[in-house]
Amino acid sequence: MPVVGLHRTLGFTAPLCPDNLFGHLVATAVPGVEEWHDGAYRRTLALPGGPGVVALRPGDAGVDATLTLTDPADAGAAERIARRLLDLDADPAAVDDTLRADPVLAPLVDAAPGRRVPGAPDPEEFAVRAVLGQQVSTAAARTHAGRLVRGYGTPLPDGVAGPGSTLTHLFPSSPALTGVDPEELAMPRTRRRTLLTLVAALADGEVVLDPADVAGSRTALGALQGIGPWTVDSVAMRALGDTDAFLPTDLGIRVAAGRLGLPVKDRDLVARAEAWRPYRAYATQYLWAALDHAVNVMPG
Repeated sequence: MPVVGLHRTLGFTAPLCPDNLFGHLVATAVPGVEEWHDGAYRRTLALPGGPGVVALRPGDAGVDATLTLTDPADAGAAERIARRLLDLDADPAAVDDTLRADPVLAPLVDAAPGRRVPGAPDPEEFAVRAVLGQQVSTAAARTHAGRLVRGYGTPLPDGVAGPGSTLTHLFPSSPALTGVDPEELAMPRTRRRTLLTLVAALADGEVVLDPADVAGSRTALGALQGIGPWTVDSVAMRALGDTDAFLPTDLGIRVAAGRLGLPVKDRDLVARAEAWRPYRAYATQYLWAALDHAVNVMPG
């Protein structure tokens, strides 16, 4: 299949802290779909005209984007996805000024201003990945997702991934995942049921995840059996663009809160976080940054 390579420089409002942004995307990368290669985060994209790959490399003046497309008409769509992945349209001055008002967060903001919320190209993909990540390690979630990709993802056409790449597939669509045999899933029975309930609801339109209707998307997702607040807020934060999504029950947030002298009980932490509105999703990034974890480290 013929492919075309295009280069773009993606602008943003400074400052931009790349560490947690690229670190998070690479630390949670799904094998076959995402990789860190030749100094760039690369991932496959399901675009209107066919499969593509975007490679994103941080720079001082902008993010260097290389788009490998099977249809040149998809350039605009690929660029919009790239901007969403890196949260490049955020207003870091408004975010950081709000969070600096908290004396606990102020040193974290001053140490690395301009943290962004790592995004997702497709809300349905991220919802599936959020369920796979329920109560397991980052490595386990990647393993589960990689198995689904190999079994149900669409293989990339020749020439799209490029030499030396480990990219092989598009992430499987919700309709494709409705064909999963529960016995293939090496996870607890309740999480199997949650995953299959989710993909069925997405495939038949019972649940529509729409960034233009965050409230409606939250309600529909949260109504599914096995989907709790952590999953709903994770999807809202990473895939729906909800700047105020918050994860008080997240283990990392609880550990960070304890280290920083913030309340560790959910109710008390939520009350303290009222002062961080409407940017609690960004506060989450700064709290995670207080931990020693690969998601906070710029890949080498």
